[in-house]
Amino acid sequence: MSKGLLYLKPVTTTGQKMANIIKISIAVLLLVVLAAWIISYTYAEDVNAGLSQNLVRLHVVANSDSAPDQALKLKVRDAIIEFMKDKLANSKDINETRAIINANLENIEQVSSKIIKENNSSYGVKASMGNYSFPTKTYGDIALPAGEYQALKVVIGDGAGANWWCVLFPPLCFIDATHGTIPDSVKQDLKTSLSAEEFKLITTSDSSEDIPVKIKFKVVELFEGSKVKVTGAVNKMFK
Repeated sequence: MSKGLLYLKPVTTTGQKMANIIKISIAVLLLVVLAAWIISYTYAEDVNAGLSQNLVRLHVVANSDSAPDQALKLKVRDAIIEFMKDKLANSKDINETRAIINANLENIEQVSSKIIKENNSSYGVKASMGNYSFPTKTYGDIALPAGEYQALKVVIGDGAGANWWCVLFPPLCFIDATHGTIPDSVKQDLKTSLSAEEFKLITTSDSSEDIPVKIKFKVVELFEGSKVKVTGAVNKMFK
């Protein structure tokens, strides 16, 4: 009997050592994962903060997803862009751009209302300047990750339809950025407004040759995009 106990003792000790090693390995792995999550989250927050502080976007929200309401949204968009084009033409500073937009909120509403009435609709319209959530959006060869951005938001009627976005500063709204590439002059404005890291992230994120940048873009998109989805879900719950 004593021999049996003597025989089992080293086996039990070895098993305990293995269990301890496994526990320590799991704890280390969890710490590594947690550290990676914190680093990634911090990076995503820093990038989004930098982009938000140095860009102003335009956000036009349709009354609904019906074909007439969506067509009206585009007409309102065109009228706003045409109205703001000359006013922002000489603005090279984001603070100046913000001031011009804030000073023209009522005018923007009037311009929008005029278009709405001309198209035989009676929707109200509200223009405001603030921080709003945006999904990932591509403008020509520039991609902006999801996140919160400063924006001029124009809501038509119930604001329950699909949205339209562009960038007022630097002025991507005033060029055809839907297809093709962004002019070098506008890219230079972006380069001046953003940090080197932010500029590289949004201008080379689709380059197959720069895998690290693509990974960084996906990190920002993942963390900030998740926040956008949660915010959108919460807003719908309390509407």
